[in-house]
Order: sequence, then structure tokens, then C-alpha cells
Amino acid sequence: MQHDYDVIILGGGMAGLTLALQIKQKQADISVAVLEKRSKKAPHAAHKVGESTVELGTYYLREELNLKDYLEENHLHKHGLRFYFSQDGNEAIDKRVEYGARNELYVPSHQIDRGIFENDLVDIVSRLGVEIKLGVHISDVDLSDEGHTVFYKENGEEKQLTSNWVVDATGRTNLLKRKEGLKKEINHNINAAWFRVEGEIDVESWSDNESWKNYINPGLRRLGTVHFMGKGYWLWFIPLSSGNTSIGIVADPRFHDFSSFNKLEKAYDWLEKNEPLCAKHLAAKKDKVLDFRILKNYSYNSTLFYSTNNWGVVGEAGAFLDPFYSPGADFISLANSWMTDLIVRERSGENVYTRTIVYDKVHSRLFENWIPIYQDKYELFDNPQIMCVKITWDFAVYWGIPSLIFTNGGFINLNILKSLFTTHNSFGERFAKLNKQVQDFYLDWGRIENKTIFDTYIDPMAVPFVADLQKGLEYIHESEEKLINKLEENLLILEKMAAEIFRVVSARIKNTPFDLSVDPYKVSLKLNKEELIEFGKAETAHALDKYMANAISALWLKEKVII
Repeated sequence: MQHDYDVIILGGGMAGLTLALQIKQKQADISVAVLEKRSKKAPHAAHKVGESTVELGTYYLREELNLKDYLEENHLHKHGLRFYFSQDGNEAIDKRVEYGARNELYVPSHQIDRGIFENDLVDIVSRLGVEIKLGVHISDVDLSDEGHTVFYKENGEEKQLTSNWVVDATGRTNLLKRKEGLKKEINHNINAAWFRVEGEIDVESWSDNESWKNYINPGLRRLGTVHFMGKGYWLWFIPLSSGNTSIGIVADPRFHDFSSFNKLEKAYDWLEKNEPLCAKHLAAKKDKVLDFRILKNYSYNSTLFYSTNNWGVVGEAGAFLDPFYSPGADFISLANSWMTDLIVRERSGENVYTRTIVYDKVHSRLFENWIPIYQDKYELFDNPQIMCVKITWDFAVYWGIPSLIFTNGGFINLNILKSLFTTHNSFGERFAKLNKQVQDFYLDWGRIENKTIFDTYIDPMAVPFVADLQKGLEYIHESEEKLINKLEENLLILEKMAAEIFRVVSARIKNTPFDLSVDPYKVSLKLNKEELIEFGKAETAHALDKYMANAISALWLKEKVII
């Protein structure tokens, strides 16, 4: 059956446009149309949230989509994620515990002005032959075994187009997900409000303390995604290439009712109460606010991402978890790569039925395994000791496993996916179990201990193996076997890290022996001293590792545990 297009993409935001670009770069003769409700160019600075990228998503944009030169010329280099923890009223930034890299990171990332980026992407994909239809309203989609029909209205006229593939990239409109009843709830009820203001904001200028200012290279604080942390909330400051700044409040309603910051005036009042120094420096910009947006209970999942009937959902049209670690571009990268691979392979004559099911299950499992990183963790955000350990753990997990799999093409390699995820006690099963156990341990620890700590700097790159994981995430391994071996090596590092963190905390809280052997898959402060000692006798337990103990000693804020 002849169709108008091979692929119709519903939605012309970042997810839809990068998908169109990836498809055309992989196979230029695949015909693609993008239907977007926006009728004119997106405004700079005040368009969409999601300006901050991290390593996986950046690799996708720079290397997979060949946008490295474009990003270097048109968007800001990002200096990682930076965190300031609450201290004595939050009136002095140089007295807060600060967490972030002191020097340039090995692997780059960017602060992206979404308005500029999406406008430029329209031009880029149009030059490659993608048909862009702006100002259209999609009224319905008929999904059929013989092909799909998209019904839409353009300039008041009802129209329709047919295609072999349909991909929903409509964001929170969730067009296909609503039509097919695919919504899946997540027990992670967090709210957000954000706005953009004219001009740059450099938090380094908020203190006259020269030793504090000079502790890291000049300008790097401004270029990071800055997190101001407190009980049940975090506040972001993100610089944009347009010269403006994005500010957002993200809070758990158990601690901060949404009604206390869901309007601009209320948001300023909330800042006065919780982050007075931030409020002071934003006061002069109150008449320079470019927009104000809110999202209530923003997390959601999907029961299906890729259908064997030649359709799928990508970006926020599928699922969204939490913005804390800036993962939006990561999930766009993963979903687009799976979607592109299916489309290109089928166009080449391959039967992609089994591959579609595998990709859908891997995507679903990966998303589910990420939930414990955020779930209930906002209650820990005022605990600098736990959060410095947790953030470092989360970085090591992210750089050492999913980022490395992605950069090496492992997520679209059935041999690798089979090896990692399909057997009993597989790599994927152990990885998920380990992370869940450690994340639960952080909650238990936080409900027991929260020490007042201030005027301290923690650099995660001072932990040698963490720096090595970041440095190595872009390394392309020569064979499937070598990649799998490296992933197993990284998982062993994570096991040893988990065991050492627990060993130190357990000795302090449970009075267990300082050289306790620890099974990282059973770390729990719910166990008593005798149970912990008994578990330490298991074959899977890790004995005290002096290298690991000394490596992570940089993360202990009160005392350094050096052996």
C-alpha cells in the first residue's frame, strides 16, 4: 500500500525534530513529515523547560546527530551539576556545603536554549528533506495493520496523511498514550514551577569571600546547573546562551504545598522564606520575568513504548520521571535511538517484530529501575552528608552502566541486550537490585542521622574511580565481549563502593566492626548488629577494601576514614 510518508512524527519539539534528524541521517531516502501545533518560531529563553543536558544526552546530540560544532557555536558549555545544601537560614552561599567539580570535566555537556535549538532544528531537518507542517492541530490518528492515517486541521481545513510509521512526540499532550490507554502511574508526587528572567545570574558574585570564589576556576560556577537544596525541595539556576537565566522550584508536597509557589508572587514569597539570598538577588529582576510555568505531579510512566504495529512514543509523550539530574535529553536519546533503529531496519527488509518487543521491555525496565533514585528522596535534600554520598553513587551508576552501554551502541545490539538482561541473575537484574538496595539504605540512614555541617567543599572528581568512570564513558570497546567485561568490572566497583559506604555508616550507627565484611545486595540499617555480622560471612560479602576506603574518604564531611 502506498503511503504519503514512510514516517509521520506528531510533535515538532526537541524529541520529534531530533528523531527526524536521526532517521534522515541513517537513511536519507526515508520520507518523514513532522506535524507541529506551533505556528511560528519558538521564543528564545522562554520556550520550554529542559535546558540542561548531561553526558548520555550530550553524546547523542554531539556524536550520534553530528551536532558538536553547532552546539559549540550556539549554546553554552555546561560545567556539570552543582549543589548547595541548606545552612543556617541560607543567607550566606559561602557557608553552605558545596558539591561539584572544581575543574573542567572530561566529558562535555551543554546548557541549551530550547527556543533557539528547536528553531535551528527545523531549518536543519528541512534542508534534509523533512516536511515540516507548523500551525496544525492533530484531531485523531487511525492505527491500522495496513498503515496509519493522521487527521489534522490546517488553516481551518480538515486534512489527512497516511504513513507506514507514526511516532508520538507531542510531549505531555500524550496523544497516542491517551488514545490507547497506556498511562501508568508512578508513586512520585512532585510539583514544579519555573520562570525565565532577563540577564545572567552568577552565584559566584553573591559572596565577597575571595578564598571561596577562587577555590574553583573562574566562571565554572555560573556554567553549572546550580541546585539550592533544602528539606523537600531544590531550586535550579540554569544559564542560557541567549544571556538569560532559567529558575525553577521543585518540591515534595509533603513538605511544601504546591499552593505556596504555584503563582509568580507566591514563588517570590516562597523564595523569601526558604532561599532568602536567592530572593534578594532575584528581587531586581521581578519586572524582567519572561514567563511563568507550573507542573503538578509531573511524573508518569507508560505501559508501552514501541508497538509491533509500527508506532511508538518518544520523549515526554511516553514517560517522565524527575528533572533533578537533568535526564530529559537522555530518555529522548534512548527512545529515538530505539525508534530509529526499528524504522531503518524494517525499511531494509528486516522483520523487526521480536526486536520491537525487546526494545520495549528494555526501555520499560530501565525506566522502572530509575524510579528508586528519586522516589521519597526529597526528604533527604537537607542532609548534606547523605546527599554527597548519594549523588556520587548516582553519578558512578550513571556513568559506569547506562551511559557506557549507550555510547557503545549496546541498547540496539540484541546480542548485548540478551547477555545483559535475559538470564536468571543477569547483569541487569543484579544492577537493578544493587541500586534499589542502596537507595533504600539512604532513606533508612536519613531517618536516623542528619548532622549539621557547613563551610565544606566536596568534589566528586576527587574520588579516583568516579573520575575514571566519567572519563571512560565515551570509550568505544572493540568487541561485544570487551564491553560486557567492562560493564561487569564497573558493577564490581559499584558493589565495593556500596559495601564501603555501608561499612562506615554501620560502624557508627550499629557499632559493627570497623572491618566488617558487607554483602552489598543486603545492606540495610533495619538489620541488627548480629544479623549484619552474620550476613558478612556470606560468600557474596566484600571484605574491607583499603583502596576503596581511601578513595571515598573524600565524601565523609565530618571525619575522613583513611586506612
